[in-house]
Amino acid sequence: MNTELDRIDREILRLLQQDGRLANAQLADAVALSPSACLRRLQRLESSGVIEGYAARLDGAAIGRPNTVFIEVTLNSQGSNALDAFERAVAACPAVLECHLMSGDFDYLLRVAVADMADYERLHRQQLAAFPHVARIRTAFAMRAVVPSRGYPL
Repeated sequence: MNTELDRIDREILRLLQQDGRLANAQLADAVALSPSACLRRLQRLESSGVIEGYAARLDGAAIGRPNTVFIEVTLNSQGSNALDAFERAVAACPAVLECHLMSGDFDYLLRVAVADMADYERLHRQQLAAFPHVARIRTAFAMRAVVPSRGYPL
């Protein structure tokens, strides 16, 4: 999906990454288009998959999950069956916020948010260690976000 993006498309995307709740009329005004022209562009960006969806960003501390944990997972096999089984298991685990297949010294990098060390220990014992084909788990707790999650540079 390699959609050509012009200057106006990029500005629409930049503005929506800052505030996904912008009304179409506000967005149109900000990019100097009529509301109908802006809506057509927005619908094209959505239907082409450039815009994958809309979501609220939550404050982990406010919902009782103030600790971000990064977890390196190494599998005991790189075979397709092992990768598929692990990926199915991790996708079914609601505690996992992100999971990336990696190159390098480990196979997957997971990001989870936990309440505290006891919450992480429960997650580790009951879920992470039980995922199929796991050979090694290395964990690092983030002390604070220096650059919090933000949109893509456009």
